[in-house]
Amino acid sequence: MLVDSHCHLDFKDFEDELDDVVARAGEAGIGTMVSISTHLSRFDDVKAVAERFGNVWCTVGVHPHQAGEEGVNNPDRLIELAEHPRVVGIGESGLDYFYDRSPRDRQQVSFRAHIAAARETGLPLIVHSRDADDDTAAIMREEMEQGTYTAVMHCFSSGRGLAEAALEMGMYISFSGIITFKNAEELREIARDVPKDRLLVETDSPFLAPIPNRGKRNEPAFVVHTAEVLASVKAMDLDALETATTDNFFRLFSRAQRPASAS
Repeated sequence: MLVDSHCHLDFKDFEDELDDVVARAGEAGIGTMVSISTHLSRFDDVKAVAERFGNVWCTVGVHPHQAGEEGVNNPDRLIELAEHPRVVGIGESGLDYFYDRSPRDRQQVSFRAHIAAARETGLPLIVHSRDADDDTAAIMREEMEQGTYTAVMHCFSSGRGLAEAALEMGMYISFSGIITFKNAEELREIARDVPKDRLLVETDSPFLAPIPNRGKRNEPAFVVHTAEVLASVKAMDLDALETATTDNFFRLFSRAQRPASAS
């Protein structure tokens, strides 16, 4: 089986056919999915999806795009909401200097609060970083010195330096459909060097559909295509890649329960 470690099943893109989307994922061998929170104001919607489907878990957090309006100054609310048994992670949070939809100082404050919540709860942090490699690495290092926490660099598309910094801190690297794109050779070279016990796969759906579905709305079933390319890059059999990424997921997201059929 495979795990889609990062999707957004609460988004409007899926509301008219969510049952079918989840069913297609199962038919494609996707045994577990994590629907990721981007707004605290919409957490009830994220939670509802995880409560509705036994193979879907969720997180709680505020995307850096929303840090200006909904960013948190301290971890208290995140810790409170993370008590829900379907919550398996904190985030996504981090820094996005590409769009700059929120002031950078607010992004950084909210990011640190999410790290504190991950440290306090013991749940993994889901990190978003775009065009902010140096600040992302610096903040993660500074916070690690205040107390350890676990994390995954989601939808990794940054430079080698950030990948190496994250790995040095014991973090995981998750690859999305971007790794299948023709112009992503540099990213594939980075993936080639990531230890197999630190790899995860994801869709980030409804965004970033992999080849051969590029241009379409993405969905969890398509993570198979990302896994196929990653297996090729790593010179691994697909079955071995599936086993490694699934084991990695349940090691990191330890609150999520492995399906009985995949034990």
